[in-house]
Amino acid sequence: MADAKKMRSEASTSGGGGRGESVVGDVGRRKSTCGYCKSGARTSVSHGECIDCSWLPDLYDSAVELLNKFLMLLFVWRELCFSVIRCWMRIVGLWAHSLTVDDYQALLDRGWRRSGCFLYKPDMEKTCCPSYTIRLKAADFVPSKEQVRVSKKMQRFLNRTLDVTTTGKSANELNSAAASSSGDNCEKKSATVDSSKVDGKDKDKTGQSVHFLSDQIDKTVELCVESGELPANIQLPKASVKQVTPAKRKLQAENSEELMFSCNVAFQIVATIRRLKKEVEHVKSVEHGLGGNKDAVSDLSPQKTAEILVSHLKPLAQSHGLSVRACNGHINFYSAIEKADLVEVGRSTGSKTPLSDADANKRTLKKNTEGGSQERRIELRLNKSSFDYEEYCLYRKYQLRVHNDTPEHVTESSYKRFLVDTPLVYVPPNGDGSVPPCGFGSFHQQYVVDGKLIAVGVIDILPKCLSSKYLFWDPDYAFLSLGKYSALEEIKCVQVNQVHCPMLQYYYLGYYIHSCSKMRYKAAYRPSELLCPLRYEWVPYDIAKPLLDRKKYMVLSDHATLQNEDSSLLKVSDGHMEEQQNELDQETTDDVGMHDDEMTELDSDSSDVESDSEVGASTTVVLDDADLDNVLIGIRGLRLRYKDLKHAFDPSQRKFLETQLERYAIAVGTELSGQMVYTAG
Repeated sequence: MADAKKMRSEASTSGGGGRGESVVGDVGRRKSTCGYCKSGARTSVSHGECIDCSWLPDLYDSAVELLNKFLMLLFVWRELCFSVIRCWMRIVGLWAHSLTVDDYQALLDRGWRRSGCFLYKPDMEKTCCPSYTIRLKAADFVPSKEQVRVSKKMQRFLNRTLDVTTTGKSANELNSAAASSSGDNCEKKSATVDSSKVDGKDKDKTGQSVHFLSDQIDKTVELCVESGELPANIQLPKASVKQVTPAKRKLQAENSEELMFSCNVAFQIVATIRRLKKEVEHVKSVEHGLGGNKDAVSDLSPQKTAEILVSHLKPLAQSHGLSVRACNGHINFYSAIEKADLVEVGRSTGSKTPLSDADANKRTLKKNTEGGSQERRIELRLNKSSFDYEEYCLYRKYQLRVHNDTPEHVTESSYKRFLVDTPLVYVPPNGDGSVPPCGFGSFHQQYVVDGKLIAVGVIDILPKCLSSKYLFWDPDYAFLSLGKYSALEEIKCVQVNQVHCPMLQYYYLGYYIHSCSKMRYKAAYRPSELLCPLRYEWVPYDIAKPLLDRKKYMVLSDHATLQNEDSSLLKVSDGHMEEQQNELDQETTDDVGMHDDEMTELDSDSSDVESDSEVGASTTVVLDDADLDNVLIGIRGLRLRYKDLKHAFDPSQRKFLETQLERYAIAVGTELSGQMVYTAG
């Protein structure tokens, strides 16, 4: 008994210097469907299976707790998948009754994630969509041009120089948002924006012009394909012309022209061509498949592509009172202010010469002061994870409008299980530099503008990192790109807290899935690293990307050997890195996907427990032998090592049990298997 008490005390402190105890239960290998790809291939995620509990007293026979486990699994399976055509997945699953921040940090560094109290890890070798843990060192973060634009857009919104009339919400609605209580509007439908007849006509004209110009660019692309100026035999993207808001227009003083419309299809065309070339094994086959002038194709850049298209579009544009020019890869349409016959954009300000940005800011601030209005104010409030009705209402609004969930699936209980419940043991600040002022644990970071909650980021702050779990935001503020903005703020949070806690250096973005274009946006936050799924070493993204271009599952830590085999594989020039960044920025124009990976990992509709025969033998090389004797097991409040229990079983029982414990120890690692308390179910 004395030995047992000693072991219990040892387990309570081994996880992180007296920061609590980690207790995890085996919920078995689960089979579900993949939400990332649309093929019919089987994929998998691995883990130890449910063990025969007849030899141990059941510590968790409470009907309520068992029901909670069952509901949580169903919720995870349902919520974490959005594909209609699905592939099979399998997951490594553990239920965390409690978890120290140190142990969860160690699990993250072995490829684990959490959804509520459910811990899971993909079997990288078998899944069709391998998920690599991605992180960046906050102190080294270099924002891209697109990320800088997001920050500036928020600043213009706050000082009221951003034109919000084209966002679907009127300026008056946004300005008076603080006067309304969002907590009482959970079931309200979004109010429609009242527009005058003149505004309605302007919008109709603008829509017709955008559609017309998009069609003309598509026809021009087809013409260039036929003439050999652009490659044939591939599906090129369609053009999408966008109206340039008055706040972004640039007056051309020399000819009194104003930027009216812009299109970035040149970037998409070049990205499509490059992506196709990378997917083909031999360069010759690529050149043969593309057709046309292969020298011209190999030299294509967004700027050159835009210039080719502009050369054909000039006569059309001039016939409608427009001029068209290629600018840094964009196709820009300009209209003389005095003869804009195609469309009139915006309302007259009484002056034909727009103010400079600085003057416009001064003018706006002056008007705000005279009218009793001031700049908007944004507050970031960091709260420990707990249920907040206002947050739930915002979550419900987001899920219904952005993810098209059905109302019966977005309930308070499901919200609590997914984003409020947490197994992490909170660690308060201690003032010695080992814990940040906010402490360690699970938090909800609120984004509040003039008293109105517009976004909530669900995060875990751990000894070495801030781990981003999920973000939900008000769809009425989608024009602010809140997904990207919140990521930038979370990186700043790491930078600020590192001053107080030097060990806290990294920002974890969840899983990076190279085989899913919607999940590649995370690599836009540079310089990032991917976790090797076998040796759990961190590999720079710029080194890992060429490997993943070849094969979606790779042992990334073998990059040195692979580089020797193909010396040209990992040569990354500065120019190529810039091109990659531009491609990532182009792929992240839709802000919906940011932080949404937690909702697309698993699916409940076809989840099931798997048997040994279904799984088959894994070909993964085990790097270290599982120390089964040291595995810590919880029995009736006691903490016993397996070496103290194994003699109580006959050979057949022992063999079966050791199979389960070995899988568990391999999944979490030898060190954690000796620190965390393992329970059966």
